[in-house]
Amino acid sequence: MKLSIKTRFGIFMLIDSIIVLTAIFLSTLIIQPTMDVFLSQTLMISAAIMLITHHIFATMFHLYDRAWGVASIRELVVIAIAVTLTIIVTMIFQKFILGNVVIRVMFLTWLLHIIMIGGSRFVVRMWTDRDHLRMPSRKAKHVLIVGAGQGGTMLAKNLLHMDERELIPSAFIDDDIAKQNIRIHGVPVVGQLENLEQIIEKYHIDEIIIAIPSLTVKKRKKVVETCNATNLPVKIMPKIEDIFTGKLQVSDIREIEIEDLLGREPVQLDISGLQNILANETIMVTGAGGSIGSEICRQLSKFNPKRILLVGHGEFSIYTIYMELHKQYPEIEYLQIIGDVKDKRRMASIVEKYRPKIIYHAAAHKYVPIMEENGHEAIKNNVIGTRNVAEVARDYEVDTFVLISTDKAVNPTNVMGASKRVAEMIVQSLSRQESKTKFVAVRFGNVLGSRGSVIPLFTKQIRSGGPVTVTHRDMTRYFMTIPEASRLVIQAGSLARGGEIFVLDMGEQVKIVDLAKNMIKLLSNEEDGIEIKYTGLRKGEKMYEELLNEDEIHPEQIYEKIYIGKTTNVDIGVITRLTEEFHDLTQAQLKERLMEIVYEGKPELLEKIDA
Repeated sequence: MKLSIKTRFGIFMLIDSIIVLTAIFLSTLIIQPTMDVFLSQTLMISAAIMLITHHIFATMFHLYDRAWGVASIRELVVIAIAVTLTIIVTMIFQKFILGNVVIRVMFLTWLLHIIMIGGSRFVVRMWTDRDHLRMPSRKAKHVLIVGAGQGGTMLAKNLLHMDERELIPSAFIDDDIAKQNIRIHGVPVVGQLENLEQIIEKYHIDEIIIAIPSLTVKKRKKVVETCNATNLPVKIMPKIEDIFTGKLQVSDIREIEIEDLLGREPVQLDISGLQNILANETIMVTGAGGSIGSEICRQLSKFNPKRILLVGHGEFSIYTIYMELHKQYPEIEYLQIIGDVKDKRRMASIVEKYRPKIIYHAAAHKYVPIMEENGHEAIKNNVIGTRNVAEVARDYEVDTFVLISTDKAVNPTNVMGASKRVAEMIVQSLSRQESKTKFVAVRFGNVLGSRGSVIPLFTKQIRSGGPVTVTHRDMTRYFMTIPEASRLVIQAGSLARGGEIFVLDMGEQVKIVDLAKNMIKLLSNEEDGIEIKYTGLRKGEKMYEELLNEDEIHPEQIYEKIYIGKTTNVDIGVITRLTEEFHDLTQAQLKERLMEIVYEGKPELLEKIDA
């Protein structure tokens, strides 16, 4: 039954009045059993003073309008303070009005007062928690929670109070010795990670939930691998910050993902610096509906820009990211703009109308095998499209133009990589011209979860029973999460002086076959049951990727996880001739021209490519 605040206030006042009078009369009877309490004028005056004083302090400390159903130790402390002040004030009045204070009576009154006021609130808390006593479903799973800290405590409490108790927290494990053999919400902490197998058997565990959001990536990987070795379903609790900000609920536990094993420690951004650059500004993102472009928009939104131009040629992808962002950040103006970067007049009309401060150019063709067969489209989109947007940025004096590039632009062996390297060369060439615009490129490797990533393909293959196709057992790639890459792109853009190629620290290269094995473990719990099939390198593919040429390397980081490459001389004339003549070239001739531009002055490298 739900009561109004006035009704609740009145009920608590009535209950407390009974408690106050009971406490002082009962204390007097216990200490002075021969006294006729109902005929004592002194006692009646003292009771009246205490009653009035209690209601004053109870109101001041909000004892009548608190949500006692979620009360904690803090509320008990408040009760103790309010009752203590009530007794002290009453004793002062007794001394100056009645001339006498019976200390033993007042002490016992204080004690009974606290016990009964606290007890009445505890009854409310018990009534609210009555669902905790409800028997779980017969089909309910017994859960082992890894981590008895803040995250695990929140998770256990949430599971115990769920309407449908399908998961029963049966035990905690935690490596903190101080937490061993204690109970949290009635759930015991029974051991450490090294005792996992015995604990699972003893407590008949059906599922494991990892609830240590603060774990470093290295430690999380160890915990996940240990838990996966049990062949039980393993899930993970959301990050505390996602719970506190309302993005997720405590109960939104999820499956372990490959990012949990391959991700790195999150980089700390220069929040105040980025806020100064981006707040209340208009920002334009091309390819805003793609994996990287959409995540850049999400990250940009955290810095309170005035307006974000969502530019792309696919209307559904633009609509999708618009609906997501508009709902989450209603105070920011998002514009859905359909336009192709190959159409320079369209790009110019957008920039002329809205005058963005920064353009993040993420629109590009990125699939290596497809571009190998459709090189003319790579030239149109990756080369001409980049030049169009960059020149428009220069013409309308956009403050910063940021090209999203790729590690495949380094010593490219394929059309896609070569076209992205040429795009970088265009940006570097424009940076040398007299212009108010700062032109930079940001280069990074594969991102986990992007549409072109191997992760979705492996997932589909594993769930359909295999085989998982890997091109070569020795192939390696760099990997980074989409949010991390996008954050670093934004940070790199803020460091722009003009002409730089920023390179994101991708960590260690990962063997694709190891990635496949880890995913099979995560998704099937049966490594031997899914076959790995080697298909051979595809046309234009490399065994490994690089992030910088030898002649580009600056060894020091200019910001955490961001390096800067040395600029190189660019002959823009040969690029211009290519864009004018490429329609008349065959696929083979087009690739040859691209490679000649990219490897100009490096015949020895070009010979290796031809070989």
